[in-house]
Amino acid sequence: VQLQASGGGLVQPGGSLRLSCAASGVTVTDRDYTMAWFRQAPGKEREFVAAIRGRDSNIKYDDSVKGRFAISRDNAKNTVNLQMNTLKPEDTAVYYCAAGLRLISSSMRGDQHYAYWGQGTQVTVSS
Repeated sequence: VQLQASGGGLVQPGGSLRLSCAASGVTVTDRDYTMAWFRQAPGKEREFVAAIRGRDSNIKYDDSVKGRFAISRDNAKNTVNLQMNTLKPEDTAVYYCAAGLRLISSSMRGDQHYAYWGQGTQVTVSS
């Protein structure tokens, strides 16, 4: 399984960005996989952003992004996307996509449960 994140950049507060994670070796709609986004800001630990589970499309968001971010899958392109709206300076981080196998609902937020990781894409929110 290989994951490649893209779409990061510099955006002003209140702006939008769309991240994309291209997957190979796994189908993003595979029933056994959960696809997720995490982020890591400078000097901070990696934190959960959003996830979508294959077998039932169960979606989870961190409270800090709920209502502003949306995770989705593009079956034709085999990508997992993260639409980020109303961006804030505190959203500045390196964003990583990840894939985990056969996760239960309570495990979807924990990075230790994800075996496959992309390389990360930088998102900077600044005026």
